[in-house]
Amino acid sequence: MNKILPVITAIALMGLTLTACGQNNKKHNHEMKTLVAYFSATGTTEAVAKDLAEVTGATLYEIKPEVKYTAADLDWTVKTSRSSVEMQDRSSRPAILKDLKDAGTYDRIFIGFPVWWYTAPTIINTFIEAYGFQGKNVIFFATSGGSSIDKANAEFKEQYPEINWKAGKTLNHATKAEIKAWAEGLK
Repeated sequence: MNKILPVITAIALMGLTLTACGQNNKKHNHEMKTLVAYFSATGTTEAVAKDLAEVTGATLYEIKPEVKYTAADLDWTVKTSRSSVEMQDRSSRPAILKDLKDAGTYDRIFIGFPVWWYTAPTIINTFIEAYGFQGKNVIFFATSGGSSIDKANAEFKEQYPEINWKAGKTLNHATKAEIKAWAEGLK
């Protein structure tokens, strides 16, 4: 009996250690947080963002300009419209409501937007510069009337090299199943 007691004690301690390690891994995996942030001027990108947040279990966050865009602001055929002026000056940084309290707690950030002038609207630069995301995994998704997201992927990777960029995708008319398959393929 005296020889068995130390063996039983050692086995029990090993079991407790393995259980604790397993719980730490579960806790670590549970703490991996995903954010779906989006800017949507007309509601199209918002619909995709909601589906993406739902299928990934992410927190949904709307990037809101301090001054909401009107239909006249969005008229790209008018050179003096707000969106045209902003896109002609790539250093433009439209003010946003900075109300994302826990930005640093997210490990993976999806950022959605409508494609303007073949790239992301400058309000996306405002959002990234406001919150940083250095060392985070960031993935763009976009909606567009016909342009791809490729220019935005390349520009932002060059502008913000401290971010771990994953290739983004245009998700026009994507079903929830297609969005889920794309998001899961990024892991």
